[in-house]
Amino acid sequence: MRVQRCSWTKNNGWQEYSDASIQPQLVLYFADPHMVVPSECYNSLSKRYPEAHVLGCTTGGEIFDNEVRDDSVAAMAIEFEKTTIRPASTNVGEAVDSYEAGRSLGQALQGDDLKSVFVLSDGTLVNGSDLVRGLTDIIGKDIPLTGGLAGDGDRFEATMVGADNEPCKGQISAIGLYGSSLKVGHGSVGGWDDFGPERVVTRSKGNVLYELDGKPALDLYKKYLGEEAEKLPGSALLFPLKVRPADDPSSDVVRTIVGIDEADKSMVFAGDVPEGYVAQLMRGNFENLIDGAAQAAKLAAPTAEVSGSFAVLVSCIGRKLLMGQRIDEEVEAVTDVLGDDLPMLGFYSYGEISPHVASGMCEMHNQTMTITVFSEI
Repeated sequence: MRVQRCSWTKNNGWQEYSDASIQPQLVLYFADPHMVVPSECYNSLSKRYPEAHVLGCTTGGEIFDNEVRDDSVAAMAIEFEKTTIRPASTNVGEAVDSYEAGRSLGQALQGDDLKSVFVLSDGTLVNGSDLVRGLTDIIGKDIPLTGGLAGDGDRFEATMVGADNEPCKGQISAIGLYGSSLKVGHGSVGGWDDFGPERVVTRSKGNVLYELDGKPALDLYKKYLGEEAEKLPGSALLFPLKVRPADDPSSDVVRTIVGIDEADKSMVFAGDVPEGYVAQLMRGNFENLIDGAAQAAKLAAPTAEVSGSFAVLVSCIGRKLLMGQRIDEEVEAVTDVLGDDLPMLGFYSYGEISPHVASGMCEMHNQTMTITVFSEI
């Protein structure tokens, strides 16, 4: 496996960070949608690497090696020696289509030698939990499924994804990776602190939460946010919600609001908030978030020691907004674990997809640092 990294900025244009001449089968890219026209980004990369499948999305920030960037494009071309890949895409018009979209992708990618699936999804029109459920229902629970939901900074207006096409709204694209030589390590850890009482989800539908403890969910949420409530939905990124089955505290996942409805006092999340689950507010602690990133790297690290590896980092936009100028520290913590020589690429997302550290079941996460390390042996 060999990789070639390149990036684009307004001042410097395209720059390559490797002199190696490679013949990649896959190009990954992550682009700021308000600095570069995503279609132009795709066209530039497809011309640069005409024989490769080109997969990418819009972001809330780009990760290039151990740096966090804005207003840029971060890209990596990968030449596999023994692994084959296959892309698949589908489009959705609204969140209720997410489960069937996942099944469609799974059916397109399933195969006896399928080793891993990496998926990028629209971040505002898709229920990430349903997408993951549909995919895993087809490919099975033992195939590592990782990836994330595209971002749009703190705007939540529109996100775009593309695979061998100009990025567009509503698209979900995945790459299946095949062959026994591929090894995949993964880790997903948050680091947020609980606060406030635990409450029961008494009315919800999919990823829409209506009531907690029989009271309008949005009213309760605003009560805890205080002055920050005026900045919703953007301020919700700083105060995510932890949800878990009432009888299983170890299976908690974090959910971030992507929209609110003042009329019915509801909140829309990037993933499911099931009725009967226990919910609790969370807030950030800088040191714990940085440590969470390091823990995610340690979980993914075993394959990083294999010669010929690369890592994809998907972190939540909420972490970036909270940590501000300290955001580089979470990526530096990952580098301290994985090493300076391991090529890394990533983006800030509206949701992260990875197996749960406790259950091993693939989940849609929010507010985590999620890392996938791909290696060939």
